[in-house]
Amino acid sequence: MSFSSTLGRTALTRLVPFAVLGASPALAQADASIGDLIIASGPIGWSIIVLSVVALAVVIQNFVELKRDKLAPPEIIDEIRGLFDDEQFQEAMELCESEPTYFTNVCGAGIAKIGHSYEVIEKSIEEMGDEQSIGLNQRIGWLSLISNVAPMMGLLGTVSGMVTAFNTIASSGGQASPAELANGISQALLTTMFGLIVAIPVTAAFAFLRNRMVKTIIETGAIIEDLFERFRPQAG
Repeated sequence: MSFSSTLGRTALTRLVPFAVLGASPALAQADASIGDLIIASGPIGWSIIVLSVVALAVVIQNFVELKRDKLAPPEIIDEIRGLFDDEQFQEAMELCESEPTYFTNVCGAGIAKIGHSYEVIEKSIEEMGDEQSIGLNQRIGWLSLISNVAPMMGLLGTVSGMVTAFNTIASSGGQASPAELANGISQALLTTMFGLIVAIPVTAAFAFLRNRMVKTIIETGAIIEDLFERFRPQAG
């Protein structure tokens, strides 16, 4: 039997139990210091940690800014509705320009076309609504990107750790001890764990924010449609 076959069989028979042994030092370190875990995960693990900080900042920002009261403030809606009832469209336009939000930006696009046909007003509102929606989707789109990249980085760390373990086996002629293999396998397990720890909550946050944003856009669109309904030509 060739040396390569012996080495391959030795690697396969040893890697399964050593994978468990490799996790033990990490768990022991977790009791002592999270910092030790991060250091043991290597550069890829550090990169995932940095990615998690970025994700947290994006989540907090969007939780604060993508609320219904921020995108379509009730007091602004009431004020615009009152100005429409009084046919003070210029004042309504000035209010939209001074208070930029999703609602006022879309509503202002429609006000700017008052005097044109209803079809022109409606098209202007739709175009601005699409533009504003794309901007909001781009903001939360970073969370979707992070939730996909984090586990891929974890997988890269896993492959890197296993390559280190196999190189250790090869350099020792297939006689590597569990202690010699533990470092590479520990890194592989840690990066996988970090990638999943980041990806799972970020995916949940993205889904929650997207659903809340879509709901707000639909509700705001209905309010704007009702405001401009008075300009629709009456049938007959």
